[in-house]
Amino acid sequence: MKHLILIVSLLCAPLPAMAHKVIAGVFPAGDAIEGELGFSSGDMAVGQEVIVYGPDGAELGRTVTDEDGFFLYTPTSPVAHSFTADMGAGHVAKVVMPAEEVAEIMGVAAIVADAPVEKVATNSKTVASLSDEERQAIAKSVRDEIRPLRREIAAYREKNDMQNILGGIGYILGLFGFGFYLAARKKTSA
Repeated sequence: MKHLILIVSLLCAPLPAMAHKVIAGVFPAGDAIEGELGFSSGDMAVGQEVIVYGPDGAELGRTVTDEDGFFLYTPTSPVAHSFTADMGAGHVAKVVMPAEEVAEIMGVAAIVADAPVEKVATNSKTVASLSDEERQAIAKSVRDEIRPLRREIAAYREKNDMQNILGGIGYILGLFGFGFYLAARKKTSA
């Protein structure tokens, strides 16, 4: 009888779910907005249509992810851009780039209230001597080098979130409770 209870309780024990979360991010990329779509499992959204909305909900445009789950969108107005993708099975990715960042990409002066102004010393000869093609090549190289780091950071965050930690503690406490139950039962039957 004890073995039957143990077997039934093991069969009823919850198993770890193979769930995954949607990873979505946008960032400046020269005169465009670059974004990525994928899942926390490491699978990237390939060929996924992304719809871009303005702050009023009007559609601003559409784009599609490449084989690495990345997309490019060139903004036409300095307003907040909301990127939305229906990835199926109830997974909807939505990420917003604020109007200030979009205005900066477009080269339009953005008004930011109470933002501290920080002056950075640059070597104007070096910056001025670069052509637009060289600047774009450098920006593309940097983006290509940063992509894997972004994925690793997102995967690390996913694996080490508080829910997993609390779930592990719950399993441990559950096992102790089951052990105490068996010990108490054994003691009462003896």
